[in-house]
Amino acid sequence: MKCEFSKYLASKQQDCESLVELLQKHYDYASILATDVSGTSFSASRRQKAIREASLAERGFVARVYKDGLYSEYSFNVLENVEETAKKIIDELDDQLEMLKAIHVEVLDTPKIEEEEAKIFVEKEVKELPDSVSFEAVMDKLTEISNKGLSLSEHLLECMASVTMEQISKMFISQKKQLKQSYIISEGLIGALGRKGNKTQMDYQSYSGLKGAEILYEMGNDIGKVVKNVEELLDASRVEPGEYDIICTPEVAGLIAHEAFGHGVEMDMYVKNRALAKEYMGKRVASDLVEMHDGAATVENTSSYAFDDEGTIAQDTVIIENGILKNGLSDMLSALRLHSKPSGNGKRESFERKAYARMTNTIFMSKTSTLEEMIRSIKFGYYLEGMQSGMEDPKHWGIQCMLTKGREIKDGKFTGVVVSPIIMTGYVPQLLESISMVSNEIEVFGSGMCGKGYKEWVKVSDGGPYLKAKGRLG
Repeated sequence: MKCEFSKYLASKQQDCESLVELLQKHYDYASILATDVSGTSFSASRRQKAIREASLAERGFVARVYKDGLYSEYSFNVLENVEETAKKIIDELDDQLEMLKAIHVEVLDTPKIEEEEAKIFVEKEVKELPDSVSFEAVMDKLTEISNKGLSLSEHLLECMASVTMEQISKMFISQKKQLKQSYIISEGLIGALGRKGNKTQMDYQSYSGLKGAEILYEMGNDIGKVVKNVEELLDASRVEPGEYDIICTPEVAGLIAHEAFGHGVEMDMYVKNRALAKEYMGKRVASDLVEMHDGAATVENTSSYAFDDEGTIAQDTVIIENGILKNGLSDMLSALRLHSKPSGNGKRESFERKAYARMTNTIFMSKTSTLEEMIRSIKFGYYLEGMQSGMEDPKHWGIQCMLTKGREIKDGKFTGVVVSPIIMTGYVPQLLESISMVSNEIEVFGSGMCGKGYKEWVKVSDGGPYLKAKGRLG
């Protein structure tokens, strides 16, 4: 079923084109990004049921203009009188430019955007539109999952099931570009919380993709696995700190990709000399087996789109190839300042926020090993599962990954011993250079959000194959 483009944005296309034309008379460059995002979040648990508007919901416009070597932006959510809107934008932005000159604010020298002609109209397909399923049917399904989970273990305190379905329509208009897209992203989550004695633990399973209501049919089959994981965690011991041979599941591999050379190669940090990766372009940073990509066109998941929030067409960027750092991820302005080509990674938290260089789908690529071969190759080590959180330092390449658990491996076999929680730390190149086996299968996870520091939250996905490496665990 086709995700039809927003009727509201379609009704404003002529106004946006006229506004760009008026702004172009006063500025050297002008563009408009128009957004219309709607959706609903549902959740059910033992204690409560909730239906609310999705967190990404928005409707509005942002104008970007260029004059005297400086880009300025103006966001607004009402476009009724084009002439009045143009005058307001010009008056307010020109006043700001004069103020900056008066107080002698130093600005970065940035060339004018030189665009090529482009016209795109994309309406993605899903199996089942969200509107085709009633709110009652969605809540019944989530309640069924929650109740089933609670029935599977006496140790369970709570079991929650949630799903969010959002339709995203965006339109980018400039003198040379007319870009329109509409697509649906859906995310599901099943989480279980258990207690045994004085110990409390939780686990979850996520679902995501460019999908509609069909995501509901995927949920529920894993509830037994989630509950079993909670029970294992309740009996888990602590890991003895040290360096071990490790096997990272695709979810953990995705976390490493995201933290290691996701944030580390966001090129707006190159402009500010806040990323060590700038000095290592073309140099070895990982083993020969490592190939890492990012891009809205790399795979299809919740951070896939036809064009980014600055009108750059989606791409597949090779970050690392055969262990060599090849490319970074850029928004339009950082690419202009670094005299490079924008990679289609300019993303905004909303039409009211600035565009930054942000990750999209960040993944390790597969190779030829099998998981069974990896397990048999380990004399003593751990199979790492479950992503909790991660941090990295792009200035010094430190990394910290909070993981749910590790399964002990001895002489190529699982022993049944589970350790939790796991904190994996280290120096990014050292960790990536230790990768000695990469599996022939890939999984991608897109149920998370990513902040730029502590703010500017956007959708991202990550993943990859199973990786064998050496990791410092604690």
